[in-house]
This record gives sequence, structure tokens and C-alpha cells, in this order.
Amino acid sequence: MINYFRLAYRNLGRNRRRSALSALALGLGVALLLLMAGFFEGEMRSAMESSLRLQSGHLQVRPVGYEEDKLSLAWEDLIENPEQVAAQIATLEAVADAAPRLMASGILTVRDEAVGVQVLGVDPASASNAPYREGLLSGSFLEADDREGILIGRPLAEALGLSAGSKVNLLVNTSDGLVNEQAFVVRGVYSTATPTLDKLVVLMPLAKTQTITGAQNRASIIFVLLKDREQAPVVAQAIQGKNIEVKTWQELNQLLIETENFSNAYLLLLNLIVLGVTATVIVNTLVMAVFERTREVGILAAIGMKGRQIMTLFLAEAGFLALGGIGFGLPIGWALCAYFGKKGFYIGDLGITGMAFGERIYTYLTLEAASSLLITALILTLLASLYPAILAARLEPVEALHGKN
Repeated sequence: MINYFRLAYRNLGRNRRRSALSALALGLGVALLLLMAGFFEGEMRSAMESSLRLQSGHLQVRPVGYEEDKLSLAWEDLIENPEQVAAQIATLEAVADAAPRLMASGILTVRDEAVGVQVLGVDPASASNAPYREGLLSGSFLEADDREGILIGRPLAEALGLSAGSKVNLLVNTSDGLVNEQAFVVRGVYSTATPTLDKLVVLMPLAKTQTITGAQNRASIIFVLLKDREQAPVVAQAIQGKNIEVKTWQELNQLLIETENFSNAYLLLLNLIVLGVTATVIVNTLVMAVFERTREVGILAAIGMKGRQIMTLFLAEAGFLALGGIGFGLPIGWALCAYFGKKGFYIGDLGITGMAFGERIYTYLTLEAASSLLITALILTLLASLYPAILAARLEPVEALHGKN
């Protein structure tokens, strides 16, 4: 077998430029696919992390039949005594934080401009507000007893020309189906690096949100963060209560999970297409080699080399070209993923409804994805090279000896 590899290596050296270009084509394809694998993985990870921190949490305790899209403030659609419920949940060992949140739809008006927003009433002391507190760009964070302050996102502030200290009017829906309006002061401007949410969500202390909406001592959900999110199903079973249901992060992010599955299938198809094209280049190289070395193959067959041995020789050449291409493309693809893993791809507020994409996507290349791609590249190249290998093996010795070198 070692002799086959030696002979295959020497054969490739006969036309170094052609061999190098064939390996280069595969290498560039591998590098591109590694970058795309890192992009898709980074995109899905970023969206999931943003959703867990800002929207779904690891668990949500909510009234039975609660529909978040409707932002209903009817008392039967809210949790009564939410602080008490949150305190009980927080006693569970696996729970890192549990805090009530009240959500309502509203309209923010400044001068002659009006923008639809989602009012999010939060407990300012809760650790679940870390993304907003850490992302505070100017001003100060909310206080629990603040009756006139709100926090707005940077995109909303820029669109309306607002800053910390600006005065605005806010209209919100109420529990009795009416509308309540009040003047507020922008306490601060935040950025969670998720423009699709930052331009929509207005933060307000929970107590004030309950008062202005008429919800009284009620909340839409209990937002729960766990020490280990994989424990979500177990913790969900441990939470019991009348007229409430517990949703895990998997259930709350079903669209994102399905999108990830679709992305993986799309990426697999793209891998096969790109690798198929690059493998064709190697196949063409070997086919040309078969016709150039027809007489040589005839001599090998005449001295006793069997067809399967000739096939092995050409497959060894294909293997060298594949390994050379992979060896060239792997460090380039890894370097690109490492670079964009720090710098990211800027996409702004381009996003999909129901998904919390950040303004930048940072590539994240997993060992599993890289290994799968490289193995696929090698196997696909070898399979494609069966054609020239079989073509060489089927040459008749007598006819091949009369062929040209």
C-alpha cells in the first residue's frame, strides 16, 4: 500500500500546476463552507441567547391559556399576587432568579410623532434585568418607587430625538378596555444590541405599570432564570399552582428551534452542492491523467497489475488531492471564523418576527461541524473519483499499449 501512495504522489508531481489548482479549488470550497457553518451556528446561538435573556427566560409561569401576542390585561388573564408566586419559585434550588413582569401595549408620543411600543413592567431589583442594566448608555436605571420614569432603547431614542431627561407622553391599554395617558420622563437609554426589540420595548417599574393599566396586584408572567437551562423540564414539573401553566424555553422558542433545524438541512444541501462542484475539478484532473497515461496504464496491466490495483492507484491520487485541499482550506476557514467571531457581521435591525437577532452575528465554529464537513469533503471527492479510477482499470492492455503517453 505504501508503494501505491509513493507512486500516486510522484504521478501528481508530473503536472504540479494542475494538481495544485485542483487542490486549491477544493480548499477554497472548504474554507467558504467552514465560514458559512460558523455563521449559521453563530446566528442561531445569538438568537437563542438573546431570546432567553430578553424574551422567554428558561421558564415562564403564566395563566392557563395566556396568549402573549395579545398582551391581554383582563384580570382572568393575569397572575394574582405575582410577588408571592415568584418568591415561592425562587426557593427552588435550581432557580437563579424569578421575577414578575407585566406587559401592555402602548403608544409613545413626542410632539407630533407617535410610535407603537410594548410596555414592560419589571422589578428593578431583579437580576433578570441585567441585559438592560448592563446595556445602559446614558442616564440612570429605574427605581421601584419611580412613578414618572421610563427606560427606552437606543433605536427608539434616535428615531424620536430623545435622551435621558426628555419628557414624553405614553398611552397604554387598561384592564377595563380603556386607554390611560400620562406624561413620563426618560430616565435612561439602553441597548441590548438587539435592535428589533430595543426599538419596541419601554421599561417601567412594575408597581407603576400595575397602577397605570389598572392591573392592580397582578402580572402577565413570572420570568424564571435557571442555573442550568437543561433542568427546565424538571423544574417545570416542580412548580404547581392553581390556574397557571409552566412553559419551558424549548416550548417558548419553538419557531427558533425549527428555524435552526431548517438551517442545518439547508447548510447540508449547500455543502453537497459546493463540494460536488469542487470534486468535479479533481475528477476532471484525473480523467485527463487517464488519457495522458493510457500507454503507461497498459504497461502496468501487462506486467500483472490487476484492475483493482489500478483503481487503488488513482483513488490514492484523488485522496492526496483531497487531503491537500482540506489541508489548505482548513486553516483559512478557521482563521476567517476566528476573525469574524471577534468582529462579527453587522446586520443592523434585519431580523425575523418572533426572533431576537442581535445587530451583529459572531461566527461560532464547532468541532462537530468542522469534522463533519471535512469528512464529507474527503468521502465525496473519493466517490466522485471512482469514475476515472474505473475508467483506468477497464483499459485493455493491448489497446492501451498502442495509445499515446
